[in-house]
This record gives sequence, C-alpha cells and structure tokens, in this order.
Amino acid sequence: MTDRTELRAPVAGYGRDGEGREGMPGRLSVTSTPEAPTASQNRGVARGGLANMVGSALAGGTGVAVTWVVARALGAEQAGAFFAATAAFVLAGGLAKLGTQTGLVYWPARLRATGRDHLLGACLRTGLTPVLVLAVALGAAMWFAAPAIAGLTAGDSPHVRHEHVAGLRVLALFLPLQAMTDALLTATRGYKAMRPTVTLDRVLRSTLQLLCIGAAGAAALWTSASLPAFALAWAAPYLPVTVLAALALRRIYLAGKPERFRIRRSERLDLRRDFWRFTGPRALASVAQLALQRVDVLLVAALGGLVPAAVYAVAGRFVVLIQFANQGISQSVQPRLAEALAVGDRASANDLYQTATGWLVLVTWPINLLVILFAPLYLRLFGESYVAGTPVVVVLACAMLVATGCGMVDMVLAMAGRTSWNLYNVLIALVVTIGLDVLLIPRYGALGAAIGLACAMVANNLLPLVQVGRVARLHPFGRGTLAAGALSVACFGVLPRAVTVLTGTGTTGLVLAAGVAVPAYAAGAWLLRRPLALDAFKPRKLMSRRTG
Repeated sequence: MTDRTELRAPVAGYGRDGEGREGMPGRLSVTSTPEAPTASQNRGVARGGLANMVGSALAGGTGVAVTWVVARALGAEQAGAFFAATAAFVLAGGLAKLGTQTGLVYWPARLRATGRDHLLGACLRTGLTPVLVLAVALGAAMWFAAPAIAGLTAGDSPHVRHEHVAGLRVLALFLPLQAMTDALLTATRGYKAMRPTVTLDRVLRSTLQLLCIGAAGAAALWTSASLPAFALAWAAPYLPVTVLAALALRRIYLAGKPERFRIRRSERLDLRRDFWRFTGPRALASVAQLALQRVDVLLVAALGGLVPAAVYAVAGRFVVLIQFANQGISQSVQPRLAEALAVGDRASANDLYQTATGWLVLVTWPINLLVILFAPLYLRLFGESYVAGTPVVVVLACAMLVATGCGMVDMVLAMAGRTSWNLYNVLIALVVTIGLDVLLIPRYGALGAAIGLACAMVANNLLPLVQVGRVARLHPFGRGTLAAGALSVACFGVLPRAVTVLTGTGTTGLVLAAGVAVPAYAAGAWLLRRPLALDAFKPRKLMSRRTG
C-alpha cells in the first residue's frame, strides 16, 4: 500500500511542505493556469447558501420576536440588564472558541484538497479539545465575576442589580454548551455539510429559544417578570443542540473516514503547530469582532444607563438579520473558497467572492433601505419609549450598506492565510468604536454608540477590501454586485421616496411605497437573473434538461 505521507508534497506555488508566508499554508501565486470557474460551484454554493439563508431568516426573525417579548415583558431597565447579560455571555463564548470558526473550516477543507485526509481526526481533536477546556474555565470565571459585571452595567439601578447577578450566573452555566455548539457545527461545515448548521442552530435552537422566551413572557402576565427566568429560557436550548451537533459531526466524520494507517508523531505535531499558527490570530480577531458587535451595549449600560442600553439594543436588532444573511452565504462559500485558494485557483476564488457578494447585496440592501423607511413604525412595535432610537436605526443601516457591499471580505482575507492582518483590522475597528463610544455616549447616549459602531464597521470592511485587492487580487465588484446594488437603490431607495412625496409619510403612504417597491424589485431581479447568477438556484433536474 502506498504510504499516505507521500501526498504531503507541496502544491504548485507553495513553499516547503506546502507552507507560505506567516507559516500559513497556501501562497496565492501559482505556476499553472487555473481552469475557468464552472457553474457547478455556483450551484453548490447556491444550494447550501439558500438553505442557510432560509434558516438564517428564521433565526433572525425569531431573534427579533425574542427581543420584542423581552422588551415588552421586562420593561426598559430589566430589558437593558438582560441585553447586557447576553452580550457578556456571547463575548465570553467568542473568547472560548479560540478562532476555530475559521480554523475548523479551513483545515479540514485544506487537508482533503491536498490529499491528507488521514489527518482529519487529529485536526478535529486539535481544534475542539482546547475550546471545551477554556469554555468551562470561562464559565466558572463568569459565575464569580457576575457581581462585578452587574455593578459596572447596572450601577445606577441598584434594585435591578440582584436579578442581574442571578441572570449572569444562569448564563454562565450554559457557556460551555454555547461554545461547543458553534465549534462542532463549524467542523461540520469544514466537510461542506450545511444541513447541521441550518437545522440545529438556525431552526431548532432559534425556535426553542422563541418558545421558551414566549413561555416566560406568558408566565410574566400572571406573576412578576424575572430576569433569571428569561436568561434560563434563552440559554436552555443550547443543551439539546450541543448533543445533536456532536452526533452530527461524528456521523459525518465516520462516513468519510479513510482506511486505518499509522500517523507519524511528527505529522501530528506539525498539524498542531500549523493549525494554531493559523488560528491563533483569528482567535483574537474573533473576540475583537464580537466585541465590535456587543461591547457597545455594555458601554451604553455603563456610561448611559440601562434604559438607553435597551433602546440601543432594540434599535440595532435588525443588524442581526443582516449578519445572519451574511453568515448564511459566507458559511456556504467558505469551504469552497478555502479549497480554491489551497490549490491556487484564483479565478474560481474571485468568481465565488463576486457571486456571493452579489447575492448578499440582493438580499440585504432591501432590508436596510426598508428599515430606514419604516424606522419609526418598526420601533413603535416594541413600545413608545423605543421610538427615540430612530436616528440609531438610520446610522446603523447606512453603515450596513457599506459593509455588505464589500461582501464577506474578512473571511476572504482569512482564507487567503492573512489571519494576522485580519486581527490588526479588527483591533483598529475596536479601538475606533470604543474611543468614539467613550467620547459620544455620555452626551448623545444610544446615538453616540451607533456612530461609533458605524465608523468601526466601515473601517473593518474597507481596510481588508484594500488588502484583499493588493495581496490576492480579488475584489467583490462583479456584474452581479453592481446589478444588485443598482436594483436595490432604484426599487427601495428612489421609488419609495417618489411615492411618499405624493402620498405622504404616514402609515398608508409607507405601506403603499413598499407595495410598489417589492414587485418592481422581483421583476428587476428576474430580468437581471443572468448577471446575478440566479440560474444557480434552479433545481438540478431542470438545469439538466436545459443543458440537454
């Protein structure tokens, strides 16, 4: 039998043992001309991305519904404490994952692409074991630090502080489950399996969270609302999802497990070294990225009070919908992009990046523009006290237009092996948001935090956009991206404004404007289906008949 270690020879364009600069595998220069990208890769991304987007839409919708129940049931002060507690929970969980959201996709995809699939088991153990250990340690730290966190974020509301501490400790118990759920599902995506992420995280967990929070909200109608009860209802779904995610990864791994043969100790040590050399910078970057999304809620609570924190969290909740859509597409693209860059196929990588960005703009720009149009009505659903967050919605929506127009640029930079650059970019953005928050929140409250986050998001997308263009010669501005952007602005920017000039900006006028914009957008997407690559979403049988 041929020794599998012979397959570790460098791929064309790689350095010794397939390593590039920064110790990262896969330099982007190639010696052979890559084949033209095929429609089959777009169909593969479309199938996984469509399922992921549908699941993401469900998760985003349930997230908004959960926010509505919490805001209505707990009141502004306790709701602000709840959002601050969940922000601390997500930040700690992001730290526990150690950047494996990228490493557990990149390395399985790379090992298969370079013929070293016999190292997959060692790769999974290398990534998952430290996550479990650190998550348990951080859960214990969060338990003991709960009084200090509550004192910082609820210092002006002593009557809320006791329940805030209890809520933080409830969440601390579930921190290891949250970290392991994400890590296990990330590993399944390294095998290009999108279904576990969609069914377990997007659908099952989100649905269970809504049902549990809904039950807690219904109970609050008969008894006084309890912050710890809502924290338990929100975190409990991680228990069944973690178990099912572990079973899903085990099944996928065993299905593709190669024949038994001996793995040399040097191979295992090399893999661990390369895995963490690649993933280490991404670990810090992922924490900083989460801090960009969550630390502002904590800062508003600490510098402005719990009520402004609740207003800010509610006003920015639509951003979660955009982030889920981004994840839905990027998680489908990520393993294929990693394989393309691993073998130096820049043409396929650029085609994937541009096509995915076009789809992202097509999905998210209408949401951002509609949120700007309907901001007062949207916020009034949560209560009259939240309408003050209208400027927050407008600022964040404009920033999201820029961010989504760049596509999943940070992921592309990471898949190109530049995880340290990714770290520097996120740290710069984090300094921007914290600096502006400290300056602006005491004076402007939630709006100051929105300005800080918007500036950080713009910086965190434009910097890697320039770097990806210079280093990898990739960019997101293909025909599909430009067509999707122009269509979105015309149908959800220009057309609604023209309608409201005639009908006014009341509820009737806004509804009529949306009623005109949606069919116009659908018709435009159909006419532009070729540059938007929407044929990739057609069923395989229909595509086969047309090809025949």
